[in-house]
Amino acid sequence: MIITVFPYKNKIIQKGGDYMENKNSRILKLIQTGILAALCFVSFTFLSIKIPVGGDAVSLHVGNAFCVLAALLLGGWYGGLAGAIGMTISDLLDPTYAIGAPKTFILKLCIGLITGLIAHKYAKIDESNDKKYVAKWTIIASIGGLAFNVVFDPIVGYFYKQYVLGQPQQVAAILAKFSVFATLINAVVSIILVNIIYNAIKPVLTKAGLLLPVENNKLIKQ
Repeated sequence: MIITVFPYKNKIIQKGGDYMENKNSRILKLIQTGILAALCFVSFTFLSIKIPVGGDAVSLHVGNAFCVLAALLLGGWYGGLAGAIGMTISDLLDPTYAIGAPKTFILKLCIGLITGLIAHKYAKIDESNDKKYVAKWTIIASIGGLAFNVVFDPIVGYFYKQYVLGQPQQVAAILAKFSVFATLINAVVSIILVNIIYNAIKPVLTKAGLLLPVENNKLIKQ
């Protein structure tokens, strides 16, 4: 293997094996992000129960579980983007939800970022082999991300529908109340589901070498 090293802005860039390894890791991570985005899309589009509410609707679904799962597996940014992209596309393809797609993108991205912040920046679960420790922080991170959604989905939805979409205040308030109920149920189911799935597949992915470090090795070495 030939390694070429040259200075760049007072840093060293190493080319060769490390470069190819990093490039392949990024490609694999993008592929995994796409797969999890597809799971978010499928789970919200086909595994949901839509409840009509006066020309609008709320849904009971497990899409948020895969958004959280993506953040646990890939980190906050990649996981958040997987959830945001997958569920926003689902919204855009449904006339009932299409007008709320921007709200969905922001909220799902935030779920991923918060989950990833707790799981990886604070608890660093990807660096631990202690099953009890990982299981505990998986639950805490899931609760953190989905608790945010339980609180802010109805609030953001209320202001979005009233001030952006121009719905009457009374209608927006009724939808917000239904949203609290549906979002809470979704959160409880998603927390249970995501923890079962994550703790089951983490050892398998790790053994297969498919669970990449959340903080990738950088091309630019200190």
